[in-house]
Amino acid sequence: MFKIKEDDLTEDQTRALLTLHLAGMHASSPVGSVFALDLTGLQGAGVTVWTAWHGERIASIGALKITEDGTAEVKSMRTHPDFLRMGAGAAVLETIIAAAKRHGVQRLSLETGSGPAFEPALKLYQRRGFVKGTAFGSYVPGEFNQFLHLDLR
Repeated sequence: MFKIKEDDLTEDQTRALLTLHLAGMHASSPVGSVFALDLTGLQGAGVTVWTAWHGERIASIGALKITEDGTAEVKSMRTHPDFLRMGAGAAVLETIIAAAKRHGVQRLSLETGSGPAFEPALKLYQRRGFVKGTAFGSYVPGEFNQFLHLDLR
């Protein structure tokens, strides 16, 4: 149903979905608690972005950030409102997991928020086997954020 492609972030639909994602993160998070990557961050070294497409329409976006120490993080997961609960996000997440495995990543991690706006994403991650855990990288744990990890060994 969805075609997954590596995305260079030049298409208007991709940029619009990224803008929607960032606006949603800021609207649903306390000040100083948004760690979503903007366009420049997603174009940085070690970051690969994938999008799911249904025909000519973007359905979902997500990214894998691999750091110099070999750890990896899921970034910027967002499904377009027209494609919620249709498998677009899951398709992108599976692509991210497969890419992390190909890179030899042993543990894939992510940081997300708390509250109703984050529940659908949490359910997606938990269905795929991510479990709550400790902060990683430069993240500082707080009351709002939470950390999930998936063992890829």
